[in-house]
Order: sequence, then C-alpha cells, then structure tokens
Amino acid sequence: MESILREVTPLSERDCFMIFTRTKKEFTYPVHIHAEYELNFIENGAGAKRVVGDSMEDIEDLELALITGPSLEHAWLNNKCESKEIKEITIQFHGDLLNDHLLQKNQFRTVKEMFEKAHYGVVFSQETILKMKNRLYSLASEAQGAHSVLKLFGILYDLSLSPMRELSSRSFKSQEQSYDSRRIERAYNFMLENYNKEIRLADVADLVGMTEVAFSRFIKKRTGRNFIDSLNDIRLGHATRMLVDTTHSIVEICMVCGFNNLSNFNRIFKKKKGCTPREFRENYKESRFFL
Repeated sequence: MESILREVTPLSERDCFMIFTRTKKEFTYPVHIHAEYELNFIENGAGAKRVVGDSMEDIEDLELALITGPSLEHAWLNNKCESKEIKEITIQFHGDLLNDHLLQKNQFRTVKEMFEKAHYGVVFSQETILKMKNRLYSLASEAQGAHSVLKLFGILYDLSLSPMRELSSRSFKSQEQSYDSRRIERAYNFMLENYNKEIRLADVADLVGMTEVAFSRFIKKRTGRNFIDSLNDIRLGHATRMLVDTTHSIVEICMVCGFNNLSNFNRIFKKKKGCTPREFRENYKESRFFL
C-alpha cells in the first residue's frame, strides 16, 4: 500500500469543503487514495470504468459515488468511454466535518450509517442521481459561505435516506468493521478468522446462541446478505487482495481462501465480480499506478 499514489488535496484545515468542477475529454487521474471524504458526480461518462477497492465496474451515463475510506484505492478510468464532454463535480471534505458528537444524534443517524458503508465505497441509483443532479450543479456554482455548507449537509442527509450499494468487499480492507450488532460482529469475526476452513451455518448459529433458521433471518435482515453470500464475500475479499498483492497462482489463492475447488471459485468470482480471477488480476494491474 505504500506504493499506491497518495493524493495531497488543497483542502485546508480552515475549509469546510472543497469543490472541483471540470469538463473534460478523458479520465487522466490514476488509482489513488486520500484521507478526505469524497463525493464524486459524473455526467456523460457511460463506459468509463470505476475502480473502488476490489470493485471494477463500467459506469452508466450518470454516476454518483461516496468514498470515506482513507486507504481505499479508487479511480475512474477511460475504458470504453467515448464522450468528448465529460462533466465532473468532486466534493472533498474532512472526516470530522460532521463530528462524532453530531453523528450520534438521532437526526444524523442515517448519515453516520452512510459514512460507515462508504468506507468501502457506495454508489447511488440513477433515480437518486437525477434528483440530486441540479442541487450538485447549484452547489458547484456558489460554493462559498455558510449557506453552501448547509446545502452540502442537506445533500448528504438526503443521500443517506436513498438506496445505495456498497462496492468493495469488506474483507479487502483490514480496517475495523461495525455492524451495530454484537451477534453479527461475533459471527463476522469468526468467519474472518476461519474463512480458509470449512464453516457451517450450524457452527456460526451455535456460536451466537441462535437456531440456524433464526440466524439466517437475522443476518439477512441486519446485513442484506444471507450466510453463504456473507461468507463468500469474505473469502472473495481475501482472494482479490491476493490477486492484487501477490504472485500466487489462481489455484493456490482458491485453496488458501477456503473455496473447495477451482471451478467453484471461478463460478462464484465471475458471478460477483463480472470477470474471472485471471481477468481481474490483469485488469487491476493495468489500472494501478505505482510511485
């Protein structure tokens, strides 16, 4: 991670936020990380590739993503984008702009939860972006004074009430995770520590003192993923990290990460990531920029 490009932004301690607007013909900034939170809007970018952690996806004409992880690699790359008038609005702000004391208040609970999800990157639906588009352009046109900060707060709050999708696998990053449930945290910690072994639903359910049926419903309600998907996400997170950071063969990574055979690993990987492990490794190498 020391070799990935670390962006030094012009956001000072005296600024609440910085906003950058540009119209361009191509994406030129490489995969990078930075400590500041970032809300990135793109219009006319269909076909560009979004890289966030171990997530690589082609974007649609409109794109809106929030990233709050200080060590989460991210970038938007040309890929298949043919537009000659790409519009981009990037808003960067300090992680303590809404401090912990404020985020603990009931009225800001959804914003706190959104920031926690955005440690892994989140993307918003086309419907949500259409609703926010004019407000983002309005903020970009008058990003001065206290009213602009209140506008940003309003945008963040409304986004926190909207559907969003996490991008990077949680186990791709080693940072501490929060699930707002001791049982879920205990179950996930167990899976994180034993992902390379056989793990049965009965083992995890027994660990948290629940029946298999009750735990299946509980984890789905709390995380939006069932037990098998949760376990596979953890295994895939470790697998993608190894594909990026090591020269181990695909077969070795398959076995080390707890998948029982190569064909099963390839099938699950392609279903979740949209490409094979080999294609993922090749694509990621092309995307990364090293100092």
